[in-house]
Formats: sequence, C-alpha cells, structure tokens
Amino acid sequence: MTPNFHTADLWDDHGPLCQSCDLQFQQFGARSAFFGSIRTVKCYDDNVLVRQVLETPSKGEIMVVDAAGFLGAAIVGDQIAALAIRNGWAGIVIFGVLRDSVALRGMDIGIKALGTNPKKSGKKGVGEQGVPVSFGNVIFHPGEWIYSDPDGILVSTENLLREGRSRADK
Repeated sequence: MTPNFHTADLWDDHGPLCQSCDLQFQQFGARSAFFGSIRTVKCYDDNVLVRQVLETPSKGEIMVVDAAGFLGAAIVGDQIAALAIRNGWAGIVIFGVLRDSVALRGMDIGIKALGTNPKKSGKKGVGEQGVPVSFGNVIFHPGEWIYSDPDGILVSTENLLREGRSRADK
C-alpha cells in the first residue's frame, strides 16, 4: 500500500510537531513515499546489526541507520533489502551508502541513502541498536514517527497520519 501524504503538507499542518532533516538524500526503492515508527542502528563500515534487526518481524517500521555519513562501503544491498521486505519493513534511511541500486529501484520498499558504493561493508558486528541517532539536524528516537517522500524527511513524536490528524490524507 502506498501511503497518501506529502511531507510539505505535513509540515504546513504540523510544523511545530516536526523536525525536518536537512540532508539531501537520494531516493531508492520502488516506494517514493513511506512512513512508520522508527527503529535505529548506529554503525560504521559494518552492517551486521542492520541485518540482525531487519531479520526481525516488523509491522511497517522504518530502519534509520546512522553510518556516520561513511561513503567507503555499502550498508545495504539487494539481499538485505529483500530480507526487510520479507519481514514487513516499510523503509530504510541510511546516513551512508548502499549498493545494488538498479535492483533496489524495483523493490517494494522505500530507501533513502547518501549515494552508492559497490564495496561491501565490514562484518564485525560493531555498533548499537535502539539508541537515538542524529544527523541532518534531526534526532531520530526509536518509537517516534518518520515520514519520507521525494521532498525530504520529517520526524515527529506523534503519528501525524492518524485519522483526523491531517489534511494530507484528504
């Protein structure tokens, strides 16, 4: 299901409740708009924890990965994205890079990243999960809500798309 919202409308309706990420992410995945509750991983050149979390069942959550903006190796590729889809994840936002971009563009998931790199990341299992992460002048807290579309990313402590909350669904 493709959500019916626009981040610009959400900002107009709920700006005081939102943080707007000021990084210019590239769009990947077949879903250009996605939203859900946040789960986090903080890592650097290591995607073991990302894979472990995406192996768990999800009810449409969004994985937010703070890879410290590292451009030297991909955190997600088509195999990890396929795993996320199988387990019900709605999207992934990576403050870092990914690979297999052509394949990802046809997959039913929303993905944003800084760019691409064909190199695989390390596999030491170093990092943290379930902690607040920060990039683009936004703090992403687990359990808060993220909204992504081609215009950008918003974060809110509240579900802005609950019935009766926004004109964006009308």
